[in-house]
Amino acid sequence: MKKPFYLLSLMGLLLVMSFSVQAQSVVIDKIIAKVDNHYILKSELEAQYQQYLQSGQGNTPTRCQLLESLIIGKVMLAKAEIDSVLIDDKKVEMELSSRMDQMEQQFGSQKNIVEAYGKTIASLKDELRSAIKEQLTTRKMQEKITGDVKVTPKEVRKFFESIPKDSLPYLPSEVEVGHIVRLAKVTKNQKDELIKKLSDYKRRVENGEDFAELAKLYSEDLGSGKRGGDLGFAKRGQMVAPFEAAALKLKPNQLSDVVESEFGYHLIQLLEVRGQEYHARHILLRPDYQKMDLTEPTSYLDSIRVLVQRDSLKFEKAAQLHSEDKGTQDAGGMLIDPSTRSIKMPLDGTMESGLYFTLDSMTVGTLTKPIQYRTEDGRTAVRVLYYKAKHPPHFANLEDDFQKLATITLNRKRNNAIEEWFTKAKGEVFIYISDEYKDCNVMKGTGQ
Repeated sequence: MKKPFYLLSLMGLLLVMSFSVQAQSVVIDKIIAKVDNHYILKSELEAQYQQYLQSGQGNTPTRCQLLESLIIGKVMLAKAEIDSVLIDDKKVEMELSSRMDQMEQQFGSQKNIVEAYGKTIASLKDELRSAIKEQLTTRKMQEKITGDVKVTPKEVRKFFESIPKDSLPYLPSEVEVGHIVRLAKVTKNQKDELIKKLSDYKRRVENGEDFAELAKLYSEDLGSGKRGGDLGFAKRGQMVAPFEAAALKLKPNQLSDVVESEFGYHLIQLLEVRGQEYHARHILLRPDYQKMDLTEPTSYLDSIRVLVQRDSLKFEKAAQLHSEDKGTQDAGGMLIDPSTRSIKMPLDGTMESGLYFTLDSMTVGTLTKPIQYRTEDGRTAVRVLYYKAKHPPHFANLEDDFQKLATITLNRKRNNAIEEWFTKAKGEVFIYISDEYKDCNVMKGTGQ
């Protein structure tokens, strides 16, 4: 059986950055591998290894397996440059904003973040921005390589039957949990202040100031802001609806009034329309997510919760009608294990800690009161959790665990596809590996 392909998730980036700070204090850092212009440091390898050890997950990979993963990732980056596989700066900045919001929530303030890492917010952003761009590029290359890989029920059954009976995985307790989410609202004072600022920028442009310079100075869309707010050509339907509707009402070089979208408040200038594409630039201001108004969404969820508790409204229907989490709304609010795409989630150390401890104080069939929540994209919200079911620990079987087994089978096929790709691609780039790790046999595809 081929070893698994380990790629660090975006959610793990902050942990690895933290471990890197610790590792560098005890490890004499040096370059242990190089792929074209991409380097792998010993501290980077140690940081990932320590992350796995401290995660509490079983089957911790060896350093050789992690080194192979890092090298394959760097080869993907090098090949992405060769093949012109690009990542939009807007995606990087959105991900960066979300990660920084999570850090601020975790540490309590930006001051605490600076003290914890011994770096300015600006330098942390630069470090994290680079890591995020690498991760998104690697993910895009991985999807390009494995996008057509599929598994059939026959293959899943064949894989299950190949596992020795005394080696069947023992699965921990699993839970089914749903939530209904309502987003915090911008306070009237915040909204008025942001509109006033953007209206002032509009007046300044109309009086002769350069839109691009104002965008560089003030826009909180850092990706486009560096380019003077330029968003490039977008196809119709690509941007969020309020932005696109406002942009397409404009004539070339005309400025919009202030436009509100899920990302914040925009001042838009249309530059050009070309068939089904349009070229615009904007200045974006976001509300302070730490000062959002939770009163209305909390009251709203309280009333929904009462209806569900009285059985006047089924939870799944309530989520479909009232939840503002688009990712779970259509599924009746049910949370999904990202690794298996199943609504059954393991009740162990892999679960997000806040959710784990909340469930620990609940009984099956109950709902929480509205509790504050930070969405995956960093927005402040309130949610109620519904503890739908709990399944006891058991040995894996086809009837109860088909989806998990299908995911494992699919990942094995994807791993094989990536290793086959690596066998071909490694001859197209320069790869150096330190003698310290020569026994890992990475270049032979047999890392231990």
